[in-house]
Amino acid sequence: MPDRVLLTGVSGFLGGHVAIALLAAGYQVRGSVRNLAKADKVRDTLTKAGADVGRLEFVALDLLKGDGWEAAARDCRFVAHTASPFVIQMPADKMDLIRPAIEGTERALNAALKAGVERIVLTSSMAAIAYGHDRNRTTPFTAADWTDLEGRDVNAYEESKTRAERRAWEIMKATGREKDLAVINPSGIFGPLLDEDPGTSGQILMRLLDGSVPAAPRLNFAVVDVRDVAAAHVAALTSPSAGGRRFPMGEQPISFKQAADMLRRRFPAYARKIPRFQAPDWLTRFVALFDRDVRGVVNELGVIRRMDSSDALALLGRSLIPAETAIVATAESLIAFKLV
Repeated sequence: MPDRVLLTGVSGFLGGHVAIALLAAGYQVRGSVRNLAKADKVRDTLTKAGADVGRLEFVALDLLKGDGWEAAARDCRFVAHTASPFVIQMPADKMDLIRPAIEGTERALNAALKAGVERIVLTSSMAAIAYGHDRNRTTPFTAADWTDLEGRDVNAYEESKTRAERRAWEIMKATGREKDLAVINPSGIFGPLLDEDPGTSGQILMRLLDGSVPAAPRLNFAVVDVRDVAAAHVAALTSPSAGGRRFPMGEQPISFKQAADMLRRRFPAYARKIPRFQAPDWLTRFVALFDRDVRGVVNELGVIRRMDSSDALALLGRSLIPAETAIVATAESLIAFKLV
């Protein structure tokens, strides 16, 4: 019988792609959803994406509730914990992000350890690596770096990912099993959508395509394709060298203006709506007075963060999918699902 993997967050953008990669690799997948009423939709979505769902089953798990976790991990060889809240707009109470991130990680890891799984792969983020540091830093961030929670302008999401990952390492160290945890730290995840939910990254491109951004703010973001992130999760389950390590993942950063130029070239039908010019910072700050999405990123104006992806390249045994390919794939999906 194929090895079974407990995959949390199977209904999410990344979780769905990890499920596809696991099924393609021959695993049995036990995917978690908050409500089993979602199972049929997830199964249909993955089938349409070409997955063989004959080896897919579902369990109901909630990051904030203890019910079902031990049973879900039982008879699994591996656990891949991808479930965690991700938003653009920060909540009024930061604990609305931090609490489920930490408690979900605790539940997933404790259940996995009690079940005696061989390895746990945790989805973290560059948010746990690259924030709270000198804004003018030019050297790439590596697996040795951690977000400084006492540093400047660290938001609730960055704090949630940092605290959740640190808690994961604490749990594994306390049980003497640090080598049985591998952590994937992706930058902004783009790539083909699996359903009509644009997700956070998709919403960014929607605003560039639908005319709601008249000029591109002076923002930069590192990009990684969801298919690479999914492949890294699968590789980290069994790679002898992956245990006890973190794997930052991200192509070279691009600006919103560069992303807009890419989209204009590739989607001429939308060219009139896509911004052609970069907005001065004062204008972006003015818009932020009325736009909550913009308000959440004004502290990032002009900041460039580079990731050292060399460990992830070695794990995958190949180069990363180019940033433009990932961005174009997202835009194609948005159009195909009639979201723009």
